[in-house]
Amino acid sequence: MTTPRGRSRTRGRLLTTLITLGLALCVAAPANALPSPSTTLNGRAPRAEFPSSSPSTTLNGRAPRAESKGPATPDIVDSTRRGGRAVALTFDDGPDPRNTPRLLDVLREHRVKAVFCLWGDHVRQHPDIVRRIAADGHTLCNHTMSHDDMSTWSAEDVRADLLETNAAIREAVPHARVPYFRAPYGAWGRTPEVAAGLGMQPLGWSLAVEDWVPPGTDVLLRRLEEGVRPGSVVLLHDGGGDRGQTVAAVARLIPALESDGWHFTRPARRG
Repeated sequence: MTTPRGRSRTRGRLLTTLITLGLALCVAAPANALPSPSTTLNGRAPRAEFPSSSPSTTLNGRAPRAESKGPATPDIVDSTRRGGRAVALTFDDGPDPRNTPRLLDVLREHRVKAVFCLWGDHVRQHPDIVRRIAADGHTLCNHTMSHDDMSTWSAEDVRADLLETNAAIREAVPHARVPYFRAPYGAWGRTPEVAAGLGMQPLGWSLAVEDWVPPGTDVLLRRLEEGVRPGSVVLLHDGGGDRGQTVAAVARLIPALESDGWHFTRPARRG
């Protein structure tokens, strides 16, 4: 039989044991009871723990538009989009050591600005002429490195060529702006999307007078005067052959059109 004093000692020992067990549980519990720094209360990783997309891709796996160097769309521009009698002159396949300087003299005399679509191999051969084109305030256009038909090229190959061409241009004119791209032969393939991704607007034309097969200066002039329309983008050539007839025709075309109320401008900057 337990006495009151004995029961008191028993209760005391029991209470001490319970307190000791409770303290032990409290010491062990925090490691499991609280969420770790890498999880939230619902067991998911916090937002900061999720890996972000890589610098070269977005969440949908596409290259980011941040790669673009300026506003451009894949739509091919073939108009000035200006009201009234506006026309844009564009010249392909230069620079040429004989005809491009003569053409630049004509344009300077009449205070007309044009677009020069530069052939990369020729740029490397005649960087001094490219510098003069830029110094005279004309607009530069990428016309590929070697004037190849790119209609069946992969996007990767197109991009490599366009970047090489721009690098050649900027070797001649550091920090030059190249806002346009024109595909040789008008064989576009994948080039519009690639060019736009690099910040260059694809540049087409609305009037071609076949000056690449010189028919005579008078014939060229007649074709130009009869074919020009408000907003026309005219395709001509200062390189790729003897373009003396083109230079002579342009020298006569500019004053003739200006006397008839026309003015010269640049193609639209967006498609």
